[in-house]
Amino acid sequence: MKQDSTRNIAYTVDCDDYVHVVKFNPFDSGEACSLIAYGGNNYVVVGTCRFQEEDAEVEGMQYKTLKTFHHGIRVDAIAWSPETRLDALPPQIRFCTAASDRKLRLFTSDLQDKNEFKTFDGHSDYINDLVFAPKEGQEVASVSDDHTCRVWDLEGNEKAHFVLRSPGMSVCWHPEEAFKLMVAEKNGTIRFYDLITQQAILSLECEQTPLMSADWCLKNTLKIGAVAGSDWLIWDITRSSYPQDKRPVHVDRARLFRWSRVNENLFATTGYPGKTTTQLLVHHLGHPQPILTGTAAVGSGLTWHRTLPLCAVGGDHKIFFWVTEM
Repeated sequence: MKQDSTRNIAYTVDCDDYVHVVKFNPFDSGEACSLIAYGGNNYVVVGTCRFQEEDAEVEGMQYKTLKTFHHGIRVDAIAWSPETRLDALPPQIRFCTAASDRKLRLFTSDLQDKNEFKTFDGHSDYINDLVFAPKEGQEVASVSDDHTCRVWDLEGNEKAHFVLRSPGMSVCWHPEEAFKLMVAEKNGTIRFYDLITQQAILSLECEQTPLMSADWCLKNTLKIGAVAGSDWLIWDITRSSYPQDKRPVHVDRARLFRWSRVNENLFATTGYPGKTTTQLLVHHLGHPQPILTGTAAVGSGLTWHRTLPLCAVGGDHKIFFWVTEM
């Protein structure tokens, strides 16, 4: 692995709109290609990607748009449902969005005639993150600047409601811990809630603010990562409620933290969009320096491929992809 290597963008996809958020489907949809969704000012576009890193017959990258969904308002967050299947007859695409009007929208499509969407009302302020229940996909959790985390069924009924002490920035649901929800708050606290008793069962502390983003490691349920201030922080929840490892990374402030889905030591962070560019850093816990440095023109969103050490960031009429080594 090259130390501190600045590497250029591996692939780009041209988009019709500014890309506010981009999200690979984290679940197996039954086909070899990967599903990706991105949100702009009015639309959500769902497409498929195939990379030469996974298929020798592909030259570089193949991208195909499957469907464009009219959204009517800026898209701020996207979550994929595990019920999305491309190998079913008819296929089913299901995802949920958060928008600047404080509503969640659940979209379900067979990519032909059936295109449904439902609106979930309840949050009284900006929604920062949302996630589907990872096993059955019958519930959606969301966190908001209104100091709540809410769990909804697919009809938009509120099934649980947790009062937070500051804005909720990230919410994670781990496939191996289906009855727990991780909620990260802007004040630097990360709490785990038991969804059966609806009680908080564990909390972690950053000891610095503002916490902007946190993630629960797919490959190791004991590992939690976050960015707060200009640092990244990593916890092993069996050892302490304080971070075991932390490092300053982004000069101004860090914006997003995402674990790789294929390696428990690999993660990416982004900085705040500056005047011209956003910095993407890929880190490996075995290395003192970032193993990849990328920049994107006013980037937003950050997502990892389900099976490759490859991440994507949205930007001005483009999605940028970087490939790293394991």
